[in-house]
Amino acid sequence: MEEQELKTIKETIEKFLQKMTVDVLTVELNSSLVNNKECVNVDIHIKEPQVLIGQSGQTLFELGRLLRIILNKKLQKDFYVDLDINDYKKQKLLYLKKMAADLAREVVVTQKEKILPPMPSYERRIIHSELAGRQDIITQSHGEGVDRSVIISPK
Repeated sequence: MEEQELKTIKETIEKFLQKMTVDVLTVELNSSLVNNKECVNVDIHIKEPQVLIGQSGQTLFELGRLLRIILNKKLQKDFYVDLDINDYKKQKLLYLKKMAADLAREVVVTQKEKILPPMPSYERRIIHSELAGRQDIITQSHGEGVDRSVIISPK
């Protein structure tokens, strides 16, 4: 991603948030490649993050999707936008990985399956990925739509 494109992205995001009357402290960008496709990581720090994060990060997810559409159209270029607000996604990732490891240990010790609460697909993917290398347990998703959850079972 070129410097001028990053500048345009930052200005567009700042204007977008300003129109939403969000009190922005900082907007930081960096670009990378994800699966051979350009990705712009956007880290925003604001005073009241819950407004833009929403329940279980759903508003954050939708806001990231909306910004990707706006920015792809503005720059006439197709790229990912990975939006994080006040490090919510980073903290959620660490939490999910720790929870997965803890529950896997518990399943191995008790030899009883654990059914996690329903969660969005990206969270289930984190759980499955974290436990994929283990030979002593099996993970699978169960349910439909918003009720879909992960089950961790002993092998």
